[in-house]
Amino acid sequence: MGVTKEDVEAAITSALSPSQLVVTDTSGGCGASYEIEVVSDKFEGKRLLERHRMVNTALAPHMAEIHAVSIKKALTPVQAQPQPEPASDKPQA
Repeated sequence: MGVTKEDVEAAITSALSPSQLVVTDTSGGCGASYEIEVVSDKFEGKRLLERHRMVNTALAPHMAEIHAVSIKKALTPVQAQPQPEPASDKPQA
């Protein structure tokens, strides 16, 4: 069998100590394709490309068995906080 969702979660958790992590197996259960959303303090001061490289480095031991990884979000905790909606200039009726 290929890489499990738990394998991916363990590798990312070990390397990045995320405060939030969502791993979705998009391969239909064979472990060949994953979508990842991760929030980590270790991304602070890093550009998006560097963050993606950090995730890929964490998964390096498993990449021979993974066909595709889609990193949907790689955010700092501050970036992951909900943003307030802008105030409307229109008077309320």
